Amino acid sequence: MSQGRVEKDSRRPVYVISVAATLVAAHPRTLRIYEDEGLICPARTPTNIRLYSDEDIRRITWIRHLTRERGVNLAGIRLLFELEERLGTRILEALYAEGTRRQAAERAAAGSPPPADTETPAATERPATAPDDRA
Repeated sequence: MSQGRVEKDSRRPVYVISVAATLVAAHPRTLRIYEDEGLICPARTPTNIRLYSDEDIRRITWIRHLTRERGVNLAGIRLLFELEERLGTRILEALYAEGTRRQAAERAAAGSPPPADTETPAATERPATAPDDRA
């Protein structure tokens, strides 16, 4: 018996808003705000239900990190995403690395032990493309 394994497509929209919100520890209304601000663009079913892909989830994770940990407002995040797209560089990963180095230096100066490894908000993945790039 042979099972055909389907490769996972990170752009395939599979999560309804309640599941997506749970995955990123946010309220569904927050995801609607991000959509209203043009930061994400979930797919829609024929009955107008929002569906989020893994790329959308990564992008939301970056948005949450930037707003909570870095103090960036939504307009600033939009600008960062646009710059990344135009320049083709990983600005967000550089910001995350800089913040991590700064925190480590502050802990070392205070004599605190380093924290256990924590996951970056998709540090190995590039944030999803700009919302206008999708059909």
